[in-house]
Amino acid sequence: TCSLLLGANTITTTTMKLIQLLRPILRFIPEIEKPTQKVPFSEKITWTVCALLVYVVCSNIPLYGIQRAQTSDPFYWMRVILASNRGTVMELGVSPLMTTGMAMQLLAGAKILDVDLKSKEDRVLFTAAQKLVGLLVTLVQATLYVVSGMYGDVASIGAGNAILIVAQLTFAGVILLMLDELLQKGYGLGSGISLFIASHISETIVWKAFSPTTINTGRGTEFE
Repeated sequence: TCSLLLGANTITTTTMKLIQLLRPILRFIPEIEKPTQKVPFSEKITWTVCALLVYVVCSNIPLYGIQRAQTSDPFYWMRVILASNRGTVMELGVSPLMTTGMAMQLLAGAKILDVDLKSKEDRVLFTAAQKLVGLLVTLVQATLYVVSGMYGDVASIGAGNAILIVAQLTFAGVILLMLDELLQKGYGLGSGISLFIASHISETIVWKAFSPTTINTGRGTEFE
């Protein structure tokens, strides 16, 4: 029993030390300060609309340096819930945010990360860790997309374009991360993830309803 307690204390101490290692790099992690006073409802609406406009614009900016794929989209049915748009800087959508959030909450809930969320210092460090992991997940996903040949063979598009594509996707992920934090800190309404997913679903429904594009379903030509 004593050895088990000693082992648990050692793990807890090590975990806390790992979290404390983030303290020196806090200044380099982008952060949005909480409002010092209550934000008026009209101002929240303004910030929410601005965040939504930035997302919509990014969803329509094509990636530079890619080769247009002639095959079908393997993530077609997942893009609605991931708020992603193929071939644009918002290719990854909210998947890095969702992956990071679920993973960090699971680690904290399972006490693998011993974090006291009632403590202001622990909350700051946990938020910083979540952002850092989110940036790493975004970078890894962007790299895997490029290496897998989703935008063309790396040998054909060139190493320079491959690096540029990863940089574009990573930068867009940082923008999405900051927009989500902006809304969650109280400047806007609700969560950025929910807002972007709802916006993408609404955009898809409206576009499909009035789209002149036709597809062959096997039973004849139908409108998309």
